[in-house]
Amino acid sequence: MEFFEVKFKASMVSKVSLLNRITHYIVRRKGKQMRPMFVFLVAKMVSNGGFREKTYRGAAIIELIHTATLVHDDVVDDSNRRRGFFSLNALWKNKIAVLVGDYLLSKGLLLSIDNEDFDVLKIISTAVREMSEGELLQIEKARQLDITEDVYFEIIRQKTATLIAACCGIGATSVEADFKEVQKMIKFGELIGIAFQIKDDLFDYSEDKIGKPTGIDIKEQKMTLPLIFTLNNVTKKEKNWIINSIKKYNKDKKRVREVIALVKAQGGLDYAVKRMKEYQQQALNILDTYPDSEYKNSLVTMVNYVIEREK
Repeated sequence: MEFFEVKFKASMVSKVSLLNRITHYIVRRKGKQMRPMFVFLVAKMVSNGGFREKTYRGAAIIELIHTATLVHDDVVDDSNRRRGFFSLNALWKNKIAVLVGDYLLSKGLLLSIDNEDFDVLKIISTAVREMSEGELLQIEKARQLDITEDVYFEIIRQKTATLIAACCGIGATSVEADFKEVQKMIKFGELIGIAFQIKDDLFDYSEDKIGKPTGIDIKEQKMTLPLIFTLNNVTKKEKNWIINSIKKYNKDKKRVREVIALVKAQGGLDYAVKRMKEYQQQALNILDTYPDSEYKNSLVTMVNYVIEREK
């Protein structure tokens, strides 16, 4: 990871001093960097400890694309904070933030093209397309508040899981794994990504200080799994009350708390936890097909961390 840090910083260098100032700020406030870790650990597990320069490039591409999407998300959400720091749009305004996001995206794609990593390019380009479709599908459905469980899982598969799936697929392809194994690792990443998003949904009903305000998904009219389950299991009168609360009273703190209390009482959280653990187990089942190694053990730890994390 230390060697990767050097390569990641180098991948963002520009002749424009403003860009270099901004990218330096981005590097300083990096998050947990789970995605590059997935690239490295999958590469080592499937190749039995092997590693290539292409693996570093794959991890850098993932981190460039992921960072670009976060920068654009903050603009779209009009968010002034990211991981406890000011967001780029808060410091440099929307226009510069959008351009920086575009720059990072192009640097990621060029890193693949310049090194003729076309298999990596295909995986990451597919992920970017799916992430965009997932976001737009969520916006479309949020207006109607008619998301079924199937549509919900399709949204989170595209919006969140597809990038973690890309990490695992790129990790495998970077060490020349065959097509079948790359697809297996993509599926593994997808399962973890879905579990990861359900865990995020559950934070919305938490009373702990976890970095995002309780009830924010309800305020933003996002249909999450605990809420969808509840809507499918209450009386028609209660369902109409919930929908009316989300549409018209989503800024009313007392009303939002009442919705959260109803979701808890109806078993919405228990159901979401159950589904999350199902996806976790499916991911662990894929790992069970590999021989024991320190890399496999680390991936097991990461899968478990995804659902046990507290923020």
